[in-house]
Amino acid sequence: MVDIATRVWNHKWKIDPIVRSLIDTDFYKLLMCQSVFRNRPDTQVTFSLINRTKSVPLAKLIDEGELREQLDHVRSLSLTRGESTWLRGNTFYGKRQMFRPDFMEWFENLRLPDYHLERVGDQYQLTFEGSWPEVMLWEIPALSVLMELRSRAVLDQMKKFELQVLYARAMTKLWEKIENLRDIDNLRIADFGTRRRHSYLWQDWAVQAMGEGLGEKFVGTSNCLIAKNRDLEAIGTNAHELPMVYAALAESDEELAQAPYQVLADWHEEHDGNLRIILPDTYGTNGFLDRAPKWLESWTGIRIDSGDPAAGAGKAIDWWTSRGEDPTKKLVIFSDGLDVDKIRQLQQQFEGRVLTSFGWGTLLTNDFRGLVPGDTLAPFSLVCKAVSANGQSTVKLSDNPNKAMGPADQIDRYKRVFDVGAQTKQDVVV
Repeated sequence: MVDIATRVWNHKWKIDPIVRSLIDTDFYKLLMCQSVFRNRPDTQVTFSLINRTKSVPLAKLIDEGELREQLDHVRSLSLTRGESTWLRGNTFYGKRQMFRPDFMEWFENLRLPDYHLERVGDQYQLTFEGSWPEVMLWEIPALSVLMELRSRAVLDQMKKFELQVLYARAMTKLWEKIENLRDIDNLRIADFGTRRRHSYLWQDWAVQAMGEGLGEKFVGTSNCLIAKNRDLEAIGTNAHELPMVYAALAESDEELAQAPYQVLADWHEEHDGNLRIILPDTYGTNGFLDRAPKWLESWTGIRIDSGDPAAGAGKAIDWWTSRGEDPTKKLVIFSDGLDVDKIRQLQQQFEGRVLTSFGWGTLLTNDFRGLVPGDTLAPFSLVCKAVSANGQSTVKLSDNPNKAMGPADQIDRYKRVFDVGAQTKQDVVV
């Protein structure tokens, strides 16, 4: 077992780089990358860092030279032979050779493209431009680097015994959460915490603790490197990035309205079973389900990632029922801002009505709230999103208007095209 406090105290970053591998990323990212590689490989996309929590002045906390050093290290990474063998030969979601030979050959020769970094006030402007399959793989490493450098900036001010006590308290806090989840019947929960983790070492510890504490109720991790090293299931499907870029490429309102379904049509050709999960909230869940084509009814389930999770699951149940499907055989994955009380409440509320699963993110891998003076290790909302495709701005609406992004005129257009009515604002915690 790694002594994290001692490692932090003695750390030399060459031994503990923030990102250790190109597969130190979320599984859904690789699945989406293969889909993009197959269907839209020449699309030119720009990703940009967005700090939603303006009260966290990243450029004041993080040295620019250290940030560049870590980003340059990420650019030096390539797949190892063992990583390639794991991707090529492992069984994912019951399917062997999930990743096609042409994609794997491309991935094995990949080095991530260059980045653009500048300081703007107390924040960093960090962007990545290039072909979609390449630049999309920057998202998770970029977030991991910024999140952990912020953690290190705080930890660097602490003494040896302070660090030991801090991590002892954090471990106790997480273990108490795990104990609280143990008695929940039929619980299925996975680690979704890579993108906003406290650190790689902490995420790895949290995953091991979940495995020991919850047994078969813990079903795996979204982090490919940890899944490989700990012999766990790699968990993940798809994300908002696909419909955002497909929509930006639409040349008319009619094409725009069909873009989210075209994404899933491409996905339908490649995947089956538990990989056929609908993510309906990019441009509003209500409109998406109302206009959904008939073939989507048979998909395995739905992921709820914004808005009121209970209301979202209720809408899904009503939709399946109206389409002649049996909701009790459908899977609902909750993945937005989860912590123990919400997980328990949702499991109890929907037990017997649907099959449930939980993707536990930031408050699993980065809940240091209340553990240091000034709460300077509390998690914050940092994202890295596709902001343009072939020169056209992307837009995301979601079921929470506080998560909306894009130019104001385009947001208004998307709301019109997708018939998005009044929405309830909810705090974006993480």
